[in-house]
Amino acid sequence: MAYLVVLIVDDPDNCPAILESWEALGVRGVTILESTGLGRLKRSGLREDMPLMPSLRDLLESNEEHHRTLLSVVDDERKVDEMIAAAQKTTGDLDRGDTGFLFVVPVLRVHGLGKKPAA
Repeated sequence: MAYLVVLIVDDPDNCPAILESWEALGVRGVTILESTGLGRLKRSGLREDMPLMPSLRDLLESNEEHHRTLLSVVDDERKVDEMIAAAQKTTGDLDRGDTGFLFVVPVLRVHGLGKKPAA
């Protein structure tokens, strides 16, 4: 079975170390997204330069700090455990506040994970 590992990293400076450790574990691909949470948006307050009808881009273009969201699909539950341990080596205990948030979702179908050799 394949698994989607989603890690929201609170401190973007932790990403290079996490990515290096995951690569050393043999994780073949990671998608990295800049993201922010509702709490951070609320804490940043309303911007004075906000248009009357803001787009999503307008809402996200602000001075608040962003998270990084890492997404990777792996085909081994043992690899998931290794990824979690490696991430927590950098972030600290994810059950502690202000470190990050990680969840794993079973994936029913996967295409393009690189199992079959190219024809």
